[in-house]
Amino acid sequence: MDYQQAVNKWLAFETLEPELKEQLSEMAQDEKLLEDAFYKDLEFGTGGMRGEIGAGTNRMNTYTVRKASQGVADYIKAAGPQAMNRGIVIAYDSRRKSPEFTQEAASTFARNGIQAYVYEAPRTTPQLSFSVRELDAFMGIVVTASHNPPEYNGYKVYGEDGAQLNLEAAEAVIAYVQQVGDELAVEAGNYNELVQLGMIQVVGRELDEAYLELVESVQHHPKLAGKENLSVVFSPLHGASGSTVRELMTRAGYTNFSYVEEQMEPNGEFPTLKSPNPEETGAFELAMKQGKETAADLLITADPDGDRVGVAVKQGDEYVLLTGNQTGAILIEYLLIQLKEKGNMPANGRVIKTIVTSDLGRIIAEYHGASTEDVLTGFKFIGEKIKQYNETNEYQFLFGYEESYGYLIKSFARDKDAIQTVLAVTEAAAYYKLQGKTLLDVLHDLFERHGYYFEGLVSVTKKGADGARSIKALMNNIRQQPLSEIAGIAISSQEDYLAQSRTFIDGRKDEKLILPQADVLKYLLADGSWVCVRPSGTEPKIKYYIAVMGLTKEESMTKLEDIKTQFTSAMDMRFEA
Repeated sequence: MDYQQAVNKWLAFETLEPELKEQLSEMAQDEKLLEDAFYKDLEFGTGGMRGEIGAGTNRMNTYTVRKASQGVADYIKAAGPQAMNRGIVIAYDSRRKSPEFTQEAASTFARNGIQAYVYEAPRTTPQLSFSVRELDAFMGIVVTASHNPPEYNGYKVYGEDGAQLNLEAAEAVIAYVQQVGDELAVEAGNYNELVQLGMIQVVGRELDEAYLELVESVQHHPKLAGKENLSVVFSPLHGASGSTVRELMTRAGYTNFSYVEEQMEPNGEFPTLKSPNPEETGAFELAMKQGKETAADLLITADPDGDRVGVAVKQGDEYVLLTGNQTGAILIEYLLIQLKEKGNMPANGRVIKTIVTSDLGRIIAEYHGASTEDVLTGFKFIGEKIKQYNETNEYQFLFGYEESYGYLIKSFARDKDAIQTVLAVTEAAAYYKLQGKTLLDVLHDLFERHGYYFEGLVSVTKKGADGARSIKALMNNIRQQPLSEIAGIAISSQEDYLAQSRTFIDGRKDEKLILPQADVLKYLLADGSWVCVRPSGTEPKIKYYIAVMGLTKEESMTKLEDIKTQFTSAMDMRFEA
């Protein structure tokens, strides 16, 4: 079916929601807009689906949510009556249509005879992950688009271990979703009736309490002296984490912990922000203003679904934003020191990070006697490793993280957890303040000890059908016409995760990569730097990750800027070719 046929099918659907019918009418004069909305089905991938909200098969709306939910329901039914009785937990964040999409999903599951548990108000992604395990549910879903702009929403799927579905399970679910076929033909369930029948159970406070008790166990020094001397400003960026963090930090005894009240209430319009992304300086604008007024030591922001964290540290009269890699390095240093000092450092302790995350974390972990393992980008792969090592006891999980501001300290959740991280970062800052140090001082000490590891990220946005084709063409181009150098530095080896091979430029025999297939290319340079190219799985972007190491700050900064500028320029030329 071409996109025009799909458009006609929707136009002819008599019971189409009035809001979507009106949008279709408005789109009728814009052929490009219609094509993008209907040229394909919204992709249900290995992590679920994410897209712009609106009319169309390539959009997040009631019908695409029903279709996805019917596919997941068919997967659960195929697993048998026990899986159906264990059921599925659904949480949602502050985004547009999140409550409505949640009710549609829950109604679809319940109508299929699957027990559904639904949070009565916004909750974080890590709490959903925890809840799947706490309720012994068979699966979980969180309705969120993380840090995307307001016009987006999404649907992430979790397995019974509380982690996002592993590749094998995800492929099976994808097949079931594809078999559903016509999204307009999926029957709606009656939410209120299904609640009355008990097939949908509304959950909340009891699970909040169980989760908070476990988060409190992240502390190494619950009775740390001088907590009141550390001043912190926190913002959930209009997301789901505000009330949870407020209660947690009160319980933990951090009395000088304040909040950006204008951003505390969940609001999917994100009215005070250009972007609800803790990676961006703009997300800290109000926190910085408040921090300067109160002379706060630390600023912390969390993204809308409460799984990622940004940190800024006071330096003089200004604030310096830490990168995701830098926060991860500081946390590894702090957590492993605490384990060693208390005699709790396991002989088989392991830190897990992604292939695009800084090598500084590996160096710090090894310095303290822990091993490190790389996995593909995506926290599901960290969750998968936690499950594996819990079963085999080969390694003991110590910490998991990725450069995109996601961290996990204790594995009662199996996805990155901003709530745990807020408490851990605050405790680390209070601990080091007693020694007369800021977190920036700690980072500088790490650089002096191990070398100046600097990283950069370039994201190139290519929207719509043309953009998707353009990104695919670029990846094909650089595979067919391989690079031999980057910014004048020779490439020593290339890792192609689609071909699952490592190729050495000096003629050594190729090696097989043991990680799963992924459309990722990584170039290791002769001076120890590396560049990784990866299309985003959740946004219409292609990303260039760059990492360098030098003996001085100046050497690393210069090298990073040279590689970033010249590599981006070279890729732009290939886009135009």
